[in-house]
Amino acid sequence: MITFYIAAIVLVLLVLAALFRPFFWKTTVHHASRQQLNAAIYKEEIAKLEKERSEGLIDGATYEISHAEMRQRLFQDTSEDDGVAVLGSPKKTIIALTIFIPVIAAAMYFWLGSAQQIADGGAKQQVAQQDVEKMVAGLAAKMEQDPSNLKGWAMLARSYKVMGRPKDAEKAYDRAGSYLDTDPQLLADYADVSASNANGSFEGKPQAIINRALKADPNNMMALWLAGTADYNRGDYKGAVQVWGRLAKLLPADSEDMKMIQGSIMEARGKANLPPEPLVSQATSPVVAVSGKNINGTVEINPDLKSRIKPDYIVMVIARAPGARMPVAIMRGKAADLPLRFVLNDALAMTPDALISNLSEATIEVRISKSGQAKAEPGDLYSEIQTVKVGTNNLKVVVDQVRP
Repeated sequence: MITFYIAAIVLVLLVLAALFRPFFWKTTVHHASRQQLNAAIYKEEIAKLEKERSEGLIDGATYEISHAEMRQRLFQDTSEDDGVAVLGSPKKTIIALTIFIPVIAAAMYFWLGSAQQIADGGAKQQVAQQDVEKMVAGLAAKMEQDPSNLKGWAMLARSYKVMGRPKDAEKAYDRAGSYLDTDPQLLADYADVSASNANGSFEGKPQAIINRALKADPNNMMALWLAGTADYNRGDYKGAVQVWGRLAKLLPADSEDMKMIQGSIMEARGKANLPPEPLVSQATSPVVAVSGKNINGTVEINPDLKSRIKPDYIVMVIARAPGARMPVAIMRGKAADLPLRFVLNDALAMTPDALISNLSEATIEVRISKSGQAKAEPGDLYSEIQTVKVGTNNLKVVVDQVRP
């Protein structure tokens, strides 16, 4: 820090020296005044005028007129005072700059932080990362010397996972062996890493590890999520609904995880062509209570568009509060069932706080999608949005448009 302070003081002195140089090292330069210049020019023009008259280029009358004009211009030009540069007191300027510059520099220094703090701030994260890597490398070396320490291998595996080194993590998990059976969460992490290294495939080893985790703890939430994902990826949508349904019972009703799992279950139910069901949580009975207030009707498709869909396309009937984006109810079906009969009620609610029975009116629209994704995609078929009263019966909705 002393070196920094010395360097800062030297820099301030150099700046002050550059600023005060004109006050201490003055150069003497002789400048001709404007009056002297005008007089010299006048003499030169008079000489030219005399030469022209002597050579007969102008007559006497012209000479006298030109000579008079020159005298008048000379009088006007030489009657004005020369401009003089005026400089205020150099002592005041020096004092002001001497105080101003160091004060501003000190204020900026303390505002922005010391040089050590700036350096520490820039290197802190790098040093911390280096420390972690050094510690993990030390642990890895220790485990090579003591390969029978299964708990140590599990610790090393979790460290690699946190550091974003899944391949090394899986190798360490492999060497942790039977110790993992005592910790279902470690097994779930192990399965997650193994599936990641298999490009998202749960077949074989990842599925076997998931089964071990659920055997150790049937309610391990990460293992349930992975198990449902494995079922979904292999096309066992009913299995995914069942497993994710077990997970939903363990989640708080108003949590973001609950909303996510509800969406996944609804999507899996749609792909499995299962009727919608209310979801339940551990803390409450049904997330939504079915009331008698609903909207029912029939979905039809314009005959001209029938050739654009296939039997396995997903039909989504969506109800929203007018002006809102979040649906209050969604029913899914198959294009093969068109014309499709629908009933939108509280059993199809996305969250317990947004129920169709709480509305007096709702907007109804239908979308037919190849993928069944919640986000609209080009090529989807859809209907006009209708605003109807909750309690409407036998509503007819016609799918007659194509999203470009």
